Amino acid sequence: MNTLQKTAIAAAISGLFASAAFAQATPAPAPSPVTANVTVVNDYRFRGISQTNYQPAIQGGFDYAHESGLYIGNWNSTINWVSNTTNNGVKAPLEMNFYGGFKKELIAPGFASDFGVLQYYYPQSGSYPGYTMLNPNTTEIYAAQNYTFGPVSGFGKVNYGLTNIFGIPNSSGSYYLDLTSNLDTGFWGISLNGHIGYQYVAGQPATSSGWGASTPNNISYTDWKLGATKDFGGGLALSASYVSTNANAGWWNTYTGTNGAANGSAGRGGAVVALTKTF
Repeated sequence: MNTLQKTAIAAAISGLFASAAFAQATPAPAPSPVTANVTVVNDYRFRGISQTNYQPAIQGGFDYAHESGLYIGNWNSTINWVSNTTNNGVKAPLEMNFYGGFKKELIAPGFASDFGVLQYYYPQSGSYPGYTMLNPNTTEIYAAQNYTFGPVSGFGKVNYGLTNIFGIPNSSGSYYLDLTSNLDTGFWGISLNGHIGYQYVAGQPATSSGWGASTPNNISYTDWKLGATKDFGGGLALSASYVSTNANAGWWNTYTGTNGAANGSAGRGGAVVALTKTF
């Protein structure tokens, strides 16, 4: 082997090692600040109340999170409670959520604090002569504290209504308390999920319970959930849970959509199964 060949081989080997060293030293690309998600679910439950009369829903949205902690997002779901409840030509087959806020680990790693504002918007169409539908559009502010203790994670959160909530008269000042926990079992990508919430509805008149007594605000209620989630990797997850409430069936009810008659509680217990893909 002549000197020129030895020199060329040495240069090639040197280049290979240099390339490998450069590849190892080059940091992995930063995760995208934009994420998206799509879900198919057999029943859309919001704070324990069915929004689809126990029928399936298609859901999806996106989020943008800046490294500063600021974020914005949009999430949407098919619904039918507005159309079925009014039964008068007014329809709002879609719920659209627009939100923005600030989320940062202010206390310690694994303990993110979250503050923001959330707008629920229901695009409506149609009308009925002589009838004015109560506006279901709702604005809330929220504050949450996330926590992580080994395999256990979750959050405590409060939402406060700046407007009437979901078409309920005089309900500005209502609030929702949410405590959610998740346990990573460490087995087959399965985590266990638990939730309890309380929806207080402000501004509701007392109802008589006889003998001069009264029961105030009888449409506030508690909801809860127990379930499990299987993470398949690649952003694909399947969840199954049992959801129920103690909601007043005379108020939080479902409708037939044919004659406007109530046909059952919208907060009764039931199974919820969802398949979600995150991008």
